Amino acid sequence: MELTSSQKDALTELINIGYARAAAALSDLTGHRITLEVPEVGIYLIPEISEKLTGVIKGEVASVNQVFSGPITGNAILLLDREAAVLLNQVLTDRPEVKGFDGAAREVITEVGNIVLNACLGAFGNLLKVQVTFTVPSLQIELMEKVLKSITVSDRSLEYALLVHTSFHMRVRDVSGYLVIILGVTSLETLLDELKKWEDRELS
Repeated sequence: MELTSSQKDALTELINIGYARAAAALSDLTGHRITLEVPEVGIYLIPEISEKLTGVIKGEVASVNQVFSGPITGNAILLLDREAAVLLNQVLTDRPEVKGFDGAAREVITEVGNIVLNACLGAFGNLLKVQVTFTVPSLQIELMEKVLKSITVSDRSLEYALLVHTSFHMRVRDVSGYLVIILGVTSLETLLDELKKWEDRELS
């Protein structure tokens, strides 16, 4: 599905607002200045995102998954490749010797995902004036192929994916990841309708 330039700009702005909130929360949590950027936003059919993501994320990945419901219902996932997840944990915790995912590292990555996903879904709810509730986030460390399989076959009623390329800027290092929001047709239509209303309110 091709977004109009107006829809793409509005969606990018909405996610940027959510990311600014997430960055502020992460900065407060760690005591270090952290910013998040949204270089690219697009909406794709579910089968199309496999090709998009396998071109940029390979091997083992950390995925933080959160199901949300309300007028807009779906599944939000923060995806980081292994190197990005390890580096993110090292920088946020000042534990450079940690190379893998022990219990503490898993808690850190889950909390980062929780903050980013809640900030974005919260922005959807607050700015679009719709009530969205979410489940507790869960972390999986597994091969990218398994993540993609769970996305593409878990619920046939979910047809579209909002894909956001995400960059964390932290002190001396940057980390890239992807935010994937899986939506059904009705939820996507509701999101775009509410996005238009939000734009109209902002311009009035």
